[in-house]
Amino acid sequence: MSKTQIVTGGIADDAVSEEHLDATALTGNTALTATPETTDEILISDAGTLKRLDFSFLINRPAFHVDFDDSSSTSIAHDTGTKMLFDTERIDTDNAYDNSTNYRFTPQVAGKYFVYASIGLNSSTDYDNKYWICEIRKNGSTAILGNNQSSYYTCATANMIVDMNGSSDYVECFGYHTIGSTVGTVTSKFYSFFGGYRLIWVIYLIKLDYI
Repeated sequence: MSKTQIVTGGIADDAVSEEHLDATALTGNTALTATPETTDEILISDAGTLKRLDFSFLINRPAFHVDFDDSSSTSIAHDTGTKMLFDTERIDTDNAYDNSTNYRFTPQVAGKYFVYASIGLNSSTDYDNKYWICEIRKNGSTAILGNNQSSYYTCATANMIVDMNGSSDYVECFGYHTIGSTVGTVTSKFYSFFGGYRLIWVIYLIKLDYI
């Protein structure tokens, strides 16, 4: 393909099109060999107007996933909502989870977040008609509950989509049971964990007023 020297004054507004842009513009340049940084930019067409878009808008972050280490757990008394002291961070992209004081996730980016949690019951006893509950709270108030009938290391799970304002909103995980005595959580990362991430887009099928 022949090359044409750019005239004084630059390229005309309508000069770049699919007919004039050769594939070598991509293949002839250095390929990105790592995950783009959040400040990297791409070009998009916004109703016909070219705009720069930060890559941060295309990835699911802030994100976190936490659990217990091999020795820690949380003891839950009968009929008492107890915060889960998840102290081991597997993922914390923006240092938004506090794993030593409040044990909460406070993202500094506004958006809708998918949040999930699981709490494993550390007991080999079959508690008939007793319940083991996993609760996710937003700003100190119940946002969603998930329960399971207690039976041999059972897990209670909960997950939801929640709106976060990017400054003061936070979520925490609480455990609750009706067994009758204090019971500890399973330390294994496969049973007890808490996590979440910002959604890039959400399809609204129903308006959920409680989030």
